[in-house]
Amino acid sequence: MPPPAKYRSEPWLQGPIRTPVGEIELAGLLRNVTGIDPNSMRILRRFTLVLMVEGKGYYRDARGARLDLEPGDVLMIFPEIAHAYGPMPGSEWTQVYFVFDGPQFQLWRAQGLLAPERPLLRLGVTDHWKRRLFECVKAEPMHRAGAPLRAIGRFLHVLTDMIAADADASRQPGRDAWLEKSLQLLGRRGNEGWLAPQDVAPQVGLSYENFRKRFADLTGEAPAHYQKRRRLEWACASICHGESSLKEIADMLGFCDVFHFSKAFKQQFGFTPSDYRKRVRGH
Repeated sequence: MPPPAKYRSEPWLQGPIRTPVGEIELAGLLRNVTGIDPNSMRILRRFTLVLMVEGKGYYRDARGARLDLEPGDVLMIFPEIAHAYGPMPGSEWTQVYFVFDGPQFQLWRAQGLLAPERPLLRLGVTDHWKRRLFECVKAEPMHRAGAPLRAIGRFLHVLTDMIAADADASRQPGRDAWLEKSLQLLGRRGNEGWLAPQDVAPQVGLSYENFRKRFADLTGEAPAHYQKRRRLEWACASICHGESSLKEIADMLGFCDVFHFSKAFKQQFGFTPSDYRKRVRGH
């Protein structure tokens, strides 16, 4: 028989992140944790987010939920609700976890955005969500005065996107694979830059005119507009992380110079990239 898989813990935080709007107490990656016996459920004091990275598992709670877990699933564990989760027999298990609480998260619970009756978000694209969660707490040194607030802001942004992605999937269960592929190709920068919508169409097996019309009908915006918005959202993340100059960002986005980049940015968000950098980084 093969030896049992080794337990591994990789903390992502050296200490809690505390702000007036919320706190992240713990975050990190666990491999091959021991499951919680459904006959001996536990209760936590804070919210916990669990992203399944590898393996298959189960979730049970005192409200009667009985769920099977697979990679790309996100569990939302609520304070004061008895629960149990862990790997299926014979399955290895890797998870990303965040333990958090605070006024903003309690408000989301009160408004139903975080709801105990919906403890599972089925998201898929595991690597994408793992990377974004990692960037919440590792995007910059935490000793800077504004770093905790920015970290909480990034985490709230990821939570928002997770909830929205799950809502999209649940309301469009039969969405065509061509559209999913189109969104991925238009919304990310490849090794040779950003693919034009005219280049994406043949990759999903459609003529450009058919592609443009069907894309707009299903998403509510033209492919070029969607891509422009995603490129500028990517610019926001780059400015927030402070990894590149405005010129470097303009070049990576395919703008001819900073002037045209700034103009497009202001049209989209209502302020210039320089103003946005001052807002999020204080300089």
